[in-house]
Amino acid sequence: MEDIVIASNNKGKINDFRVIFPDYNVIGITELIEDFDVEETGHTFEANAKLKSEAAAKALNKRVIADDSGLEVFALGGEPGIYSARYAGTEKNDDANIDKLLTNLGDEINRAAQFVCVISMSAPGEETVQFKGTVEGEITLSKIGEQGFGYDPIFYLDDKNKTMAQLTAEEKSEVSHRGKAIEKLRQYLEGEQ
Repeated sequence: MEDIVIASNNKGKINDFRVIFPDYNVIGITELIEDFDVEETGHTFEANAKLKSEAAAKALNKRVIADDSGLEVFALGGEPGIYSARYAGTEKNDDANIDKLLTNLGDEINRAAQFVCVISMSAPGEETVQFKGTVEGEITLSKIGEQGFGYDPIFYLDDKNKTMAQLTAEEKSEVSHRGKAIEKLRQYLEGEQ
C-alpha cells in the first residue's frame, strides 16, 4: 500500500485518518514539506479542500489528501462555516473560538448544528475527487469532555448522549463528519464504490 499524505498540520485530523487507515502509513505533509500552507480563498468547503489537495499534489508530485471542515450553526446563519478554525481571530485557538460561538449563540433555543467535512484527493495527471460527510447535533451551553479538538466539547450527539469530546477516537471515527467522509474515501481507494 502506498503512503497516504495528508495536507494538514492538524494532529487531530491526521490521527482521525490513522484510525480509519490502520494498514496505511499516514503522513502529515509537514513531514515532507516544512511550513506548507495554502491560502484558503474559496467560499465553500469543497473549494478550499480542492485548493489544498491540488497545491500539495503539485508540490510533492504525488497523491495527496486534504480536507476542509467546520461547524455550521443554523441559528447563526451557518456560522462559523468555512471560518471555523479562525472564528475568533487570525490565529487558530479552540477555546477562543468556542467562547465566541457560545457568546454569539447566547440563550438561543434553536441550538441545532452540523459538522461538515469535505475530503479532496488529488494526484498529478488525475482528476481531483471529493467525498463529503456530515453529522447533526446540538450546541451545548458549556464545554463537556476532554477528548477531541476544535468544537468537539460543545457538539452534543443525541443518539450517543455525549459530546464529541466524550467519545473515544474509535467511537468518534464511526460517527463524525470526517469519519464518514474518510470512510467514503476508503471505499473508493479499495474499489468498493
